[in-house]
Formats: sequence, C-alpha cells, structure tokens
Amino acid sequence: MAPHGEGSEEAMVVQDENRKPISSILIVIAMQTEAMPIVNKFQLKEDLDSVLIRQRMMMIQVSKRGALGQISWRLQRSPYQLSMAWKGSKSGLLCTEFLKTINFHLHQIHTFQDTQYQFLYSPVQDMDMGYAFYLGVDSVGTISASLVTYAAIQALQPDLIINAGTAGSFKVKGASISDVFLASDVAFHDRRIPIPVFDLYGVGSRQSFSTPNLLKELNLKAGKLSTGDSLDMSPQEEASIVANDATVKDMEGAAVAYVADLLKVPAIFIKAVTDIVDGDKPTAEEFLQNLAAVTAALEQAVTQVVDFINGKCLSEL
Repeated sequence: MAPHGEGSEEAMVVQDENRKPISSILIVIAMQTEAMPIVNKFQLKEDLDSVLIRQRMMMIQVSKRGALGQISWRLQRSPYQLSMAWKGSKSGLLCTEFLKTINFHLHQIHTFQDTQYQFLYSPVQDMDMGYAFYLGVDSVGTISASLVTYAAIQALQPDLIINAGTAGSFKVKGASISDVFLASDVAFHDRRIPIPVFDLYGVGSRQSFSTPNLLKELNLKAGKLSTGDSLDMSPQEEASIVANDATVKDMEGAAVAYVADLLKVPAIFIKAVTDIVDGDKPTAEEFLQNLAAVTAALEQAVTQVVDFINGKCLSEL
C-alpha cells in the first residue's frame, strides 16, 4: 500500500499492475453475523475443492493430536446471477469466487469460531425436541485477522483486499448508526511502546489504497480507522484514538493492513457504524442492539463496491 519511487523498476511494475483489469478480490470479514448477509445474497453452498479446505483438514488432523484446531473454515459454492455468474464458498474462511467475462474472482473470508470458548445454544424449538448444542465464539481481533489474511493471500493471490465489517464511531465526528465509512488511513491504538521509533512502529500508521472515484461515485463517508483488541477503550486508548484522528474504531483493520502491506497487496476498508463511542449508551449494549440492522447496510455497501470495481483497473478506482 505504501507508494514506491516513481523512477524505480518496482514503480513501473506497480504502474503496470494498476493498469490491468482487477481479476481477483479478497474480502476479509471478522464475524459470521457480518458475513452471512453477503453469503445469503449470493446463495453460497459448500465447496470441497478449495485449497483452503485442504488446509482446514490438515488443522483438524493436528488438533486430534492435541495441538491446533481452534481456527477452521468451511467453503461453499453456488451459481448466482447478477449480470455476472457467481460461484462461491462460505466458511470460517468464507471463500467466494465470482466470474464474469473477464474471469473476475471474489474471495470472501471470515475467521471461524474458536471452539475452545463455547456457549450452550438451546432455542425453544430444539428444547422441545429434547436437544441442544454448543457453539464457538467468532475469532475477532488482530491475531485471527492477521492469520486469515496471510493464509488467504498466499492461497488466493488477490489483486485487491476489502476488509469489511462493523465499527464504533464518534458523535464529535458527526457519525450516526448505520453510516458506512471508507477508511483513508489505518493505525493501532493499543500498542503503546514509549521508546523512540518503536512508538511509531506500535502505532503502525498506513494509508489505505486510494479510491477517489469509488468514494465519489458511491457517496461514502471517509475517515481514519483505528484498531485495537478491545471492544471498549481505556483512557490511554482513547488518547491514542484522538492522536490517530480516528473517525471509526474496529478490532481488525490495521492488522489486515499490516499483512497486506507486507505482501504488497492493495487494501481498502469498509466499516459500518454499530455504536457511538462517545454517546450515552454502553458500547457493548449498543453494538448488540444495532448489529443485525447495520450488517444489512454493510452488505449493501459491499455489493455496491464490488459492482463498481467489476471490469475496472486499480488505477480507475
């Protein structure tokens, strides 16, 4: 995502890449609740042929020997008609591919549930039948986001990454519930290392891939994104968020940006607001209250973004 010197050989390679039609997009989503509206829209069914399924099976085999197994994924595929033919996969990696005449592939990925931490799910209709079952918890946060992004880039080689999800925002920034933001910059707010140079590394500030035409065409709001591993924030984190001049805060974006930058894949960040951090309601309460409705706004925004990107080059975004 970082710019290259204009006269370098690397810069010329980047320019050539930017002029080629985008043929593969990776969408990274943290929560199943955020991902399912997109999955349902495109009627995705299981796909057992992906390389990511083979990775999952290897992890399951290892888990039986007492090691890994906390992160897994399920892939799904089905045709979908929307002036293009879709085939897709759903998961914990949620991997979706869609094809048009330009052989355009969309890979959608979300971290699956951590089964080490479970809760009992027993809806009334199930209890009437005499059974209940356990569910894991979504693997939110920077560690899972980094791992999934790295594995997906290595397996799928995307031209562009979209990190989509929900976020908190601030009334002082003029935000409202269900607003959708396209992040201009990303940074961390909870990696405090008060040593020269290490402090800059801790903040990890990066620019997202510039998409002025996308921003203008879809009339999305723009703002800086700050990432931390907690839903709420300490006084120190609040000060860091202010220092980052952030409009939205999430738990994955800067981690996705770090890996994308490391592997030289351009990335953009679409965040829909579930809670007003400096508002009157407790963050967790407001987040849960608005999550379902806001994921619908997120799905609509992601669909519009993908439609806009289809057939274009990076330089046209």
